[in-house]
Amino acid sequence: MNVALVVRQRLDQLGLEQRDLAVAADVTESYISQLLTGKKTPPAPERSDIYEKMGKVLKLPIGELAKIAEFQRKEEFKKRLIDPPTPLFKEVRELILRKCSPEKEREVRVIFEKQPFGELERLVTQKLLDVVKGIAKQELENENWLRLVARLSNRSYEQIRVIVLEFLDSDVFTVSADNCVSFLDPLIESWDIDLATFGMDIVLNHRVAPVHPKKFEFMEREPNQPFDQETGLTEFLHNPSLSSDATEEEIEFLKNLRFRGKRPTTLYYYRELQSLRDPLHFRTSQIK
Repeated sequence: MNVALVVRQRLDQLGLEQRDLAVAADVTESYISQLLTGKKTPPAPERSDIYEKMGKVLKLPIGELAKIAEFQRKEEFKKRLIDPPTPLFKEVRELILRKCSPEKEREVRVIFEKQPFGELERLVTQKLLDVVKGIAKQELENENWLRLVARLSNRSYEQIRVIVLEFLDSDVFTVSADNCVSFLDPLIESWDIDLATFGMDIVLNHRVAPVHPKKFEFMEREPNQPFDQETGLTEFLHNPSLSSDATEEEIEFLKNLRFRGKRPTTLYYYRELQSLRDPLHFRTSQIK
């Protein structure tokens, strides 16, 4: 049992065409055709919204297509482990090097060419993919954003929807030149790397990615954020009686607090959290 077989059967039973499925899923008819002929692997359910849309048109139980896709992907992954694919990375490498800072481009190129698809190339590529994937996943349902990227890439809305879905399902071994032209190129302005620490700075195109530049070392952090976490915050987070009900947003707020001179204690962070939750400490927005 696989996605293509189930979809073809339901299309026949309901008297529908591939075109009907493409319209419902906001993708191209070509993409549907390639899914049904096995030329494309069904995307991971957690990275795609097409199964819910296709399921409604095909009148299948909620989640049925996603379950079949997950099973099919696991079986295909087991087969690939026996003979891992050799990455074809020439075009992708050139685009990534073109985005590298001019001061480092030559040195990085030498390393890439000396160690084809070695540790450094995989590290850089993976970080760039992670950043752009995060944006693409966040904006997948934003039609205005998709149309903007489509214009920058000289593609139609439906084509860019297909490319987004494929891009979200790619990794360093399968990312294509088309993925790069459509996303890495317009979204990544530039990147730089410290070859001693492997810390990376990634600057995004503010037109399509209105977020701060990203900085990576062994963890992601915002620019100018101290690497060392306050001792008081660490102790607070490791004390379940004080922090067990803290949300991710609240913890992020506490991490972003800055101090000069005096160092905050565990009790300070606990009281700060309570203050943050107290509605008396904040003005209510007046809507006219």
